[in-house]
Amino acid sequence: MTRLVRLVALVAALAGALAACAPSGPAAVATFPATTLGPDTPLTAAVARTRATIAAALGERQLILNDTQAPFRPAEAPLLAAAPRAVYQAWLPQDPDRGMLVVYEFPDSATAAAAAAEQQRYLASGFGRVQTPQGTVHIIRSLDTTVILYDWLPGAAQDPKAPDVQAALETLGIGYPVS
Repeated sequence: MTRLVRLVALVAALAGALAACAPSGPAAVATFPATTLGPDTPLTAAVARTRATIAAALGERQLILNDTQAPFRPAEAPLLAAAPRAVYQAWLPQDPDRGMLVVYEFPDSATAAAAAAEQQRYLASGFGRVQTPQGTVHIIRSLDTTVILYDWLPGAAQDPKAPDVQAALETLGIGYPVS
């Protein structure tokens, strides 16, 4: 009988310990920053300028930049994850679920450059590499007070215009290549 009492006590203690470690209440729900740009958030002048610049660069390659309401969150280093952002899509007719790119806004160009460099290091690290398929090409560009992030997988691209998105974005701002 003593073994049974000890076993019941051990199970009860273990259950209590696990319950104490489990998140509860509002903190248990994963959330993204409230500053994520969406349909009800006004577009800032800096993000609007960056959007126009991206649209023009894509247009030179006969590509269209669309606003999107699709949920999209790429692998992000802490500075990007905490920044206000807008999600766009380079329209690839033969691959309509791809072409997503994100524009992040920062208070000044130095902070944007620091965030881009942090993202570059993060994606080259083990933590960042495991979040995207092997062979993913990461395009990180800082443009004034914004950072542009675009990831694509050449081996999985179904639209022949997919490489043109990368080529267009590489003409903008300052690049942060990921090795």
